[in-house]
Amino acid sequence: MKKIMTTGLALALTSMLAACGANNAATNNTNTNNAAAPEATAAGDRAELVISTWGFSEDFFKESVYAPFEKEHNVKIVVEIGNNAERLNKIRQGSSDVDVVYLSDYYAQQAINEGLFETIDSSKIPNIQNIYDIAKAPLGPEYGPAYTIGRLGIAYNPALTQGDITTWSDLWTKFDKNLAMPAITATAGPMVVDAASLAAGNADFNEDTAFTKLKELDKNVVKYYSQTSEYVNMFGQEEIAGGPIMEMYFKDLQAAVPDAKFVAPSDGAYAVMNTVNVVKGSDNKELAEEFINWQLSEEVQTASAKAKVDSPVNTKVVLTAEEAAGVTYGTDVIGKLRKLDMSFVNEHITEWTDRFNREIGG
Repeated sequence: MKKIMTTGLALALTSMLAACGANNAATNNTNTNNAAAPEATAAGDRAELVISTWGFSEDFFKESVYAPFEKEHNVKIVVEIGNNAERLNKIRQGSSDVDVVYLSDYYAQQAINEGLFETIDSSKIPNIQNIYDIAKAPLGPEYGPAYTIGRLGIAYNPALTQGDITTWSDLWTKFDKNLAMPAITATAGPMVVDAASLAAGNADFNEDTAFTKLKELDKNVVKYYSQTSEYVNMFGQEEIAGGPIMEMYFKDLQAAVPDAKFVAPSDGAYAVMNTVNVVKGSDNKELAEEFINWQLSEEVQTASAKAKVDSPVNTKVVLTAEEAAGVTYGTDVIGKLRKLDMSFVNEHITEWTDRFNREIGG
């Protein structure tokens, strides 16, 4: 049986470069000084770079990511907003002129399989050398990097569980009809299938035992959630005691339940990687690569981490303990993450979805 992921990833993390002066660091990180601005579309007009992304933290991206890049390159950034599936479908249909697209690795793999991305020239994206190895080429060296890595662990209200949560198998023993689980079609759905196989005692992924284990768990599940807001609301109202969730949302849970805990299971939290790629047929490929380089820069990565917008992949980013709270940060944390094989997941997700709906429901 093919492994679905590498366990306890022993990452050879990127070596730290010697520190530079602030002015030199800005120049090296953005790598924009030698880039020619795109030709204007009309006299006095700026050319456009169209970016497809999610709708969260729009003010931060506008002020800290887009505006400096626009000024440096004399370009206007146009943003298209939507969820992964909606935005990928628009690219499939050719109904937008997107140059750069942000997608989770699961959806990005689908786009690669369908030939919807340009291959990248990594020499035009020198900041790739400054990010964790796991983020450099998560879907192959010809495609875009992960610009952030989150982790899927377990959040819980200790007042409502039967003891502390430490492993994935605790989902089966320490919750009593008060558990929330990701829907099979959610980003974390395939990760939960793998966690069930792990809880069943398999070193290698086993689909049959995974689904048997998930069926056992069903009696304690209040909700299979597709939107994180569903989880957050139920948690705050104590309709659930917890369940698997991305760490980036824990601050919202803790605001409602101050004693809430987030744990990276001892058998491995899951890497949740968001990628950035150039769309096939873009007229602004070189500029798009410059933008990806800017997204990976120490400046942008530090700002987004401190704002609690995205966890950093640039190894030069240094955070205090307070700044790192709720952020997936540091060699030790990144090195312990479990990574799904997204090619394998995409080969099997349709049958897993059908099987889940048939045997478990939700």
